[in-house]
Amino acid sequence: MHPPATLALVAAATLAFGCGRRAAAPAAGVPITLHGPDDSLIPAGPLGVSIRRGRALLAATRDSLSGHVGNSLRCVSCHLDNGRRQTGSWVGVYARYPQYRPRSATVETIEYRVNDCFRRSMNGTPLPSDGPDMRDIVAYLWFLSRDIPIAPPRASNRPAKWAALTPDTAAGARIFTSICAKCHGPDGQGTAVAPPLWGPQSFNIGAGMARARTAAAFVRDNMPFDQPGSLTDQQALDAAAYVDAHPRPDFPDKLHDWPNGDAPPDVAYPTLPAPRKDKATPASERAP
Repeated sequence: MHPPATLALVAAATLAFGCGRRAAAPAAGVPITLHGPDDSLIPAGPLGVSIRRGRALLAATRDSLSGHVGNSLRCVSCHLDNGRRQTGSWVGVYARYPQYRPRSATVETIEYRVNDCFRRSMNGTPLPSDGPDMRDIVAYLWFLSRDIPIAPPRASNRPAKWAALTPDTAAGARIFTSICAKCHGPDGQGTAVAPPLWGPQSFNIGAGMARARTAAAFVRDNMPFDQPGSLTDQQALDAAAYVDAHPRPDFPDKLHDWPNGDAPPDVAYPTLPAPRKDKATPASERAP
């Protein structure tokens, strides 16, 4: 369900810009691309070199940063069109950090967020936050926020939409066999044109794509690659549930996700219970 690697590298050299304007409304089934600043606005000199290198690292992650990638994915396996596709867009993301995220229950920096993807989606290890690789990746993300208003993302009805549907993995298996297998292989282990969707070379259980509703939103908007938008919401959810039902690498730190006990219902693993908040002792019962 992911794009062919060669096409992704040509059409999208790159942790969802004509100076921040959206493209004209596409025809039904055509994915929306958020254009943001044109590449012609990448400055000359060291800053431009850093921006371009960051984009290249995101496009060839497993080859350029093999010491930090533990599977066969690249950042653009999920963030299509150089991170400019509406689902998984990086356009304007830099301007929204630091931000609080319930999964960690902390205020995260952009560097933290990038490394969270390396640990989960790439099933790898974090980059040094002050190293040149992180610097250049962040430089590219900064460029994609050029002239983008600093504002939270628009409210989404996605949680309610997917909650109203019940996934059917048997139907998902049929969809995978008839539609998805031509790119990802009949066993889901990937091919020369698309990454694996489960197994040791795929994203781990702590990744966002391991959540059926998150994966369903991606599938609905972008897959199959040659006919995006051709699946119904139900078909997208069924296919996503089928994919996510397969084994994949573990993520040992998953127990510490959503420490306040507010994990979404489609999280496929248990987390530690939220700390008990005992009632304060009345003043009349306190020791003098």
